[in-house]
Amino acid sequence: MSMKRLESRTALVTGGSRGIGAAIVRRLWSEGAKVHFTYRAAEDQAREVIASCGGAVSASALDVTDAVACEAVVDEATEKLGGLDIVVNNAGIIRDGLFLSMEDTDWAEVIETNLGGVFRICRAACRQMLMQGGGSIVNVSSIVGELGGVGQANYAASKGALNALTRSLAAELGPKGVRVNAVAPGMVRTDMTGAVRAVAAEKILERIPLGRFAEPEEIASAVAFLASDDAKYLTGQVVTVDGGLSLLGRR
Repeated sequence: MSMKRLESRTALVTGGSRGIGAAIVRRLWSEGAKVHFTYRAAEDQAREVIASCGGAVSASALDVTDAVACEAVVDEATEKLGGLDIVVNNAGIIRDGLFLSMEDTDWAEVIETNLGGVFRICRAACRQMLMQGGGSIVNVSSIVGELGGVGQANYAASKGALNALTRSLAAELGPKGVRVNAVAPGMVRTDMTGAVRAVAAEKILERIPLGRFAEPEEIASAVAFLASDDAKYLTGQVVTVDGGLSLLGRR
């Protein structure tokens, strides 16, 4: 692995204060990128991520459902970093619940964050990338976007739509030098999946050919690859990183 393949690149990561997002921030930084990341409320955790990168990365609070704030953060990152070569859309939420009892707010918040947030960040970031003559966007999706999930109608819909958005943007922006791809993780060992793993870990592990959950760093590795020139002929792809879980469908 070339540890500095992102030397002199500039990157914005949304939802970078914990879990997969924090691992992505650290990985991009370790490969030489200048990184700015966002967090919604976890300021203490954001400080920890900054400290873990030797104070070399920066962060700001952002609610990705706020279009004006998204524009401002993209401008801030571009100015602070001196450009914007890479955007990783990782900010996301879950509001799991059975469909028949799902509240409108649970539906709307997930769609507006997981899908609308990517739309807003990409719209702002692409203007900068087009002025520069290119860039790489990586969206963090989920295998649930393809497989569906009981109690996750809102989350699955948001991620399935994100995959479609990824392909559409890739087709539209490819001629202008902007690549757009997604990573679709399976079950990753993070706080967000803690509740599911607590009640169904054994059952899920039985369905994973590699026999274990992913670590956040393994998802970050795929993101770094897609962001780099190692993937310069890849666009419009949804790369599944799930240890083979999706091979066995919803059984």
